[in-house]
Amino acid sequence: MKTSIATVSISGDFSEKLSAIAAAGFDGVEIFENDFLGFDGSPRDVGRMARDLGLEITLFQPFRDFEGLPEPQRRRAFDRAERKFDLMQELGTDLMLVCSSVSPVALGGIDRAAADFRELGERAAQRGLRVGYEALAWGKHINDHRDAWEIVRRADHPGIGLILDSFHTLARKIDIGSIRAIPKEKIFIVQLADAPLIEMDLLYWSRHFRNMPGEGDLPVKDFLRAVAATGYDGYLSLEIFNDQFRGGSPKSISIDGHRSLIYLMDQVKRDEPALTQTLPRLPRRVGIEGIAFIEFTADQAGGRQVAALLHALGFRKAARHISKDVTLFRQGDINIVINTESTGLAHSAFLVRGTSVYAFGLKVEDARATVERARALLAVPFTQTVGPGELEIPAIRGVGGGLVYFIDGKSDLARLWDVDFSLTEDDARRSDAGLTCIDHVGQTMEYGEMLTWQLFYTSIFETRKMPMVDVIDPSGVVRSQVIESGGGGLRLILNGADNSQTLAGRFIAESFGSGVQHFALSTGDIFATAKALRDRGFAALAISPNYYDDVEARFGLAPELADRLRAENILYDRDEFGEFFQLYAPPFGEGFLIEVVERKGPYGGYGAGNAPFRIAAQKRHLRSKGMMPHV
Repeated sequence: MKTSIATVSISGDFSEKLSAIAAAGFDGVEIFENDFLGFDGSPRDVGRMARDLGLEITLFQPFRDFEGLPEPQRRRAFDRAERKFDLMQELGTDLMLVCSSVSPVALGGIDRAAADFRELGERAAQRGLRVGYEALAWGKHINDHRDAWEIVRRADHPGIGLILDSFHTLARKIDIGSIRAIPKEKIFIVQLADAPLIEMDLLYWSRHFRNMPGEGDLPVKDFLRAVAATGYDGYLSLEIFNDQFRGGSPKSISIDGHRSLIYLMDQVKRDEPALTQTLPRLPRRVGIEGIAFIEFTADQAGGRQVAALLHALGFRKAARHISKDVTLFRQGDINIVINTESTGLAHSAFLVRGTSVYAFGLKVEDARATVERARALLAVPFTQTVGPGELEIPAIRGVGGGLVYFIDGKSDLARLWDVDFSLTEDDARRSDAGLTCIDHVGQTMEYGEMLTWQLFYTSIFETRKMPMVDVIDPSGVVRSQVIESGGGGLRLILNGADNSQTLAGRFIAESFGSGVQHFALSTGDIFATAKALRDRGFAALAISPNYYDDVEARFGLAPELADRLRAENILYDRDEFGEFFQLYAPPFGEGFLIEVVERKGPYGGYGAGNAPFRIAAQKRHLRSKGMMPHV
């Protein structure tokens, strides 16, 4: 199946939209009438622009309030249609969308509407054009694709067909099984959109909250499976109305759209292999076994600061790169790399962002297949020159232009630390603090980027998104969404900020963009770890004593436990499955955070309820260092 997108789905002027759509790899474009009316070129200019970019104009839309009208409105509707047919011929498209009428004077009636479409089909056929009928979810008389199909069936004209839109069907919870009985030749085009589940007026929901398939909560995959069962092999087109997208980057939103369609088609191909021979086949979504390493970029002074913090946390210097100024620190199964090279991408990231985490590595089943799937889903691969005998680690660009590396156990990549690094005994006798693995990584971004990166991770990797939650910062709200793989191999928190006064917003502003703001290290005994850290001179982030009085009463904790928490500045949370303990290092750099956690039982959260209190503590610390103004 070929892919298309309506111009209304993205921001920019008309030429910007067409260029972004073509660059993202779409085959076609729907011309939304208002976009054309705001353009100062002729219809022939638009058609030529699209064709020069390799795009087919798949559809002209929308033509409103046509069927079931009394005279003289009926006659004027046909006159309007003829004018639009003139325009379509100049544009170079043969299909027009007619959406079900919302006119207050529309009379209704299946046979009346069928007769109108039969006549319209005759007029369109004289020009070699076609007309597709779409049931709006809020249509006055027709708001169900089954009724729209009955009108098309009774019109019985080769130039009249059905346009199916996933939003209109799924928003009204209409039986999608009915689609399977529609002849494929009568489906003229399929429009796709997702949306979050929100109880509100259908029109307002549709006009402001649609998003790309896979970014919302509607069963768009099941809808497309029903379409595929008909044998339909025409265009799949996106029609997205979203306030956020209208203010976003045309390039980024177009890439998201094309990625969403590729991912959706891949899912349907796997569910309905006998019915979807025309759909692409990609390497399957990639399983993640864990986080292989986290990599800091720094200059020499910043590198010493990070190394001092890691030493205080019980890490030892384990190895140095054989040809680069890169040092490996290790504790348990945790690998943290400090890159102080004066050239290359890491150095470029340092010049822009300062000392920061610019990359992390994932342990996957097959590193090469991971990059192959990522490339097919429009991720940008990354390569760099390696020295003789060194390994080339597959990687892609991620959040904020940072890197995601891939390591597997089936190739030479499994020997990365032995091949590319030379072991050192400098810290061999240094005792650790009981840290065992990386529990999770947090990436902070503009709120408007969250859907992009949620789709990025869920389409490439075998992960699932958890419900979005609000994290309360004393200066605003940060939206937080967890992306998890089965078994906890990857726990990733996406934090979206749209307020520079929040800790997350300040990080974006001071670091010049999105990136990794924190990571959490796991221990099997947080009190033993806290003692080991104190013995090493580590000073935990100071939490207000008022917090412990509340947490003791709220959870009914034994006073002895509350006292131990208070003494070590440990935060506490609990759900029906288990307990969660958190200990924070004071923030460093531009608000970077390192956290130590213990999960007792299958606790499923990340301590979101503690966020207001630890953020207040972090802001107090930054202000005490003169790094953050009072607001």
